[in-house]
Amino acid sequence: MTFENILLEKKNAIAYVTVNRPKVLNALNMATMEELRTAFTDIKNDSAIRVAILTGSGEKAFIAGADIGELAKHDAVSGKEYTHRGQSVLDLIENLGKPVIACINGFALGGGCEIAMACTMRLASENAKLGQPEVKLGIIPGYGGTQRLPRLVGKGIAMQLVLSGEMITAQEAYRIGLVNEVTAAAELIPRAEAIAQKIIANSPLAVQYAMEAVNKGLELTLSDGLYLEAVLFSVACSSEDKKEGTAAFLEKRPPQFKGK
Repeated sequence: MTFENILLEKKNAIAYVTVNRPKVLNALNMATMEELRTAFTDIKNDSAIRVAILTGSGEKAFIAGADIGELAKHDAVSGKEYTHRGQSVLDLIENLGKPVIACINGFALGGGCEIAMACTMRLASENAKLGQPEVKLGIIPGYGGTQRLPRLVGKGIAMQLVLSGEMITAQEAYRIGLVNEVTAAAELIPRAEAIAQKIIANSPLAVQYAMEAVNKGLELTLSDGLYLEAVLFSVACSSEDKKEGTAAFLEKRPPQFKGK
């Protein structure tokens, strides 16, 4: 599979997706978004892949935002289509059924910050900068920033970031709960790989159902979320993985999960 704007590599049950436009700080144009759609659809359908790691090429940026030259050409009609297409790619990432770890290795602004928020978890290098600066361009976040950011950090902090358009450091992003961890740049991918290996050791079905319970449950009332959890728990109980996991525990041996 050949791409012009991203790189896709697979090894040890991990897919590595790298936005590869370093000359423009990995800015997102629609061609790049469509390549991301293709890559993550492939990852979703590849049973050998258990976790994906998403990062940016070079040492300066994860994804520095949208391609402003492309963005400037949109009117109301094309802008709506542009936003819906981008949102659908992020929905794919968020609901992939497999964890996606964002490794934020520099600027994550605008659409870059939004893509990171669609990932299952976020790790940031010490030099990372995050923000939603769209208001400085006379627009608002369009790839889910107004929705995912308050769900992650709360309404007040989200309002401050969206309305001011200010960038924050990796350390501040960690303090407010926008990123899970901050590491040295050289340790960013290895730390993501370490987390990935812990996930890979678990039941693929249990991981998938747990992610679904959290993602969908956030859209429901507590009582409806608990009902969803019970349904998914019961489905997990009927799986071969559940039988293998409980048997392995009782027999004091490592489980051999098959995702069935």
